Amino acid sequence: MSKPRVLVTLDSMRYPNTGLYSFGKSLARALLNHNTKFDLDYFLYPGSNTGFEAEEVHKTYLKKYNKFFFINSNKVDLFHFTDQFSRLKPKKVHSGKMILTIHDINQVHENLSPEKLKLYLKKLGERINKCERIVTISNFTAKDVLHYYPHIAHKISVIYNGADKLVLKDYHAPAYVPKNPFLFTIGIVSAKKNAHVLPALLDGNDLELVIAGINTPYKADVMAQAKKHGCEERVKITGPISDDDRAWYYKNCEAFVFPSIAEGFGLPVIEAMHFGKPVFCSTRTSLPEIGGDAAYYFDNFDGDAMQQVFKNSIADFKGNNRSAKVMAHAEKFNWDNTAIQYLRLYEEVLGV
Repeated sequence: MSKPRVLVTLDSMRYPNTGLYSFGKSLARALLNHNTKFDLDYFLYPGSNTGFEAEEVHKTYLKKYNKFFFINSNKVDLFHFTDQFSRLKPKKVHSGKMILTIHDINQVHENLSPEKLKLYLKKLGERINKCERIVTISNFTAKDVLHYYPHIAHKISVIYNGADKLVLKDYHAPAYVPKNPFLFTIGIVSAKKNAHVLPALLDGNDLELVIAGINTPYKADVMAQAKKHGCEERVKITGPISDDDRAWYYKNCEAFVFPSIAEGFGLPVIEAMHFGKPVFCSTRTSLPEIGGDAAYYFDNFDGDAMQQVFKNSIADFKGNNRSAKVMAHAEKFNWDNTAIQYLRLYEEVLGV
């Protein structure tokens, strides 16, 4: 008897060094490790380097005509759209059951015009309404979704992301090695990551700040603040980095700082905690839910207030040996649990 076929969209893995790339790679790997009941089919962007090219899993590649229709020639029983705006749209699929994972609807927290917000919610609603089940990656995102789509309360559930437990290779060092103790953050260098508030933490000390991630014009705002605080020479924006570099910076930083104002989950928070580091977040969106009482929080972004939070929290972290607590918190988020929950959801939707 043939197994039910499940198509898992991974076409958002087109660009490395993004959150959706890391999510897709880790979830897809964990699904392979735990799946026994389904014939998995990975839907990929042609030419992308996903790491699954040689795996014994069926692979379907995005075609130009998928913008208009999808031919279910492989008799897929269940489509799992792993992000809310995958290139394959639910409305282009005319057979099979559907699950949609929503990472965030942060646009509702940004300064969109009423017209743009209405259009965004309309497009997302079209995808939501086509699917049997909706998964969000945090309770915060679930609350956001239900505020705008209350009629789907019966079909929404929360499955937390896992977080990769990086291992630092012996003798590895990144291209840029700070000369002084340093703070680290990672993510696309854009306004929603709020990195321009971080140079204030370098006032009155010799700390450096390392910011890793894809650059945007927002970089100029960060450096303008560094100039304001007289620490231009101590702020390094590296651009995208490798996993090995990421592990080195997590391992060697004084603290991980993540003042983002728009997160559906916030994977770097847990990645840094795996290294037992003090983690500083904003109180916005999902971050208090994910960081819990293992993280420290900036209630506002006034420079003096941030300095005081940082000073008091570092004293608490070191004085009370919080590292073990932080690592224990990180262990709660692992991709094995995440994959198992998705596989159970597949079973539930297909009734197998």
